[in-house]
Amino acid sequence: MLIELFEFRASTFEELFQGVKAIELERYIGPEDAFPVKGYSLNSTLHSVPDCQAIIKKAAVERLKSKYGISWFEETGSPVQIKFSILKDVVTIYLDTSGTGLHKRGYRRNSNAAPIKETLAAGIIDLARVRPDSIVCDPFCGSGTLLIEAALKALRIAPGINRRFAAEKWSSLDPKVWQEERKRAIDNVDRSAKFQGIGFDIDDSAVALTLDNAHKAGIKSRMKIEQADISKFRQPDNSIVICNPPYGERLLELREAEDIYRQMGRVLGKGGSRQSYVISPHEQFEQFFGADARKRRKLYNGMIKCQLYMYF
Repeated sequence: MLIELFEFRASTFEELFQGVKAIELERYIGPEDAFPVKGYSLNSTLHSVPDCQAIIKKAAVERLKSKYGISWFEETGSPVQIKFSILKDVVTIYLDTSGTGLHKRGYRRNSNAAPIKETLAAGIIDLARVRPDSIVCDPFCGSGTLLIEAALKALRIAPGINRRFAAEKWSSLDPKVWQEERKRAIDNVDRSAKFQGIGFDIDDSAVALTLDNAHKAGIKSRMKIEQADISKFRQPDNSIVICNPPYGERLLELREAEDIYRQMGRVLGKGGSRQSYVISPHEQFEQFFGADARKRRKLYNGMIKCQLYMYF
């Protein structure tokens, strides 16, 4: 989450320097705060990112020197990250309030080899229309991300409620604001929701990982997680399967993944009281699954182009 401070045109380092120096940085950066600089430049005269970083840092120092009457900044306090973008000679200066990316909710300090991002999982949960009384199943639970995001949605638990944000340590912001908002988010949790999460994974270490992450997220009591192969899965009536099965990149792994898709087609519901939402990059997924999806949605899992196959 970025605060946009100023936007201006610059095709020379002098214009960049003066543009940054004109910004009221003292409103946000105290005399002891650290203020690192990072950013990018695209299709611009000022194309050297390291040089732009150095100029912006110098301009920030000169601005703050004139306001605080000091010649040296120890930068031992909390970091206030300055970010910049230069696109076609248009410079935009921001402050980063988040620190760690917003997709990191705070419950997944550990993950398996191929985790799905929390934000992508949350988007899939929205498309699957998870409700407070939903039963959500994931027969390939991995580190538990899809099940945990479903629980957070159903119980109205604010994303990121268990993490910290960089701006919480800024000297320019009243800490009471954060305390009040966190309390409001906690008060908004729907503890009466009847949501239940059911997870399976063939790897017992993935089962342990899912339970550990669910505990960190505060929703472990809503989960039933077991070690089992997909062939043993039996989907309950009135439930939603949401899963991210193995993809397979090398030829042998691809054949194994296709065999898994066939097994999924035998045990997963295809609509009615048993819905299924499956994300996969395999263009012939429906053929192996044995049924055409009611709807498909193109998504990217990292850099991998996928489809969300929806059966409802």
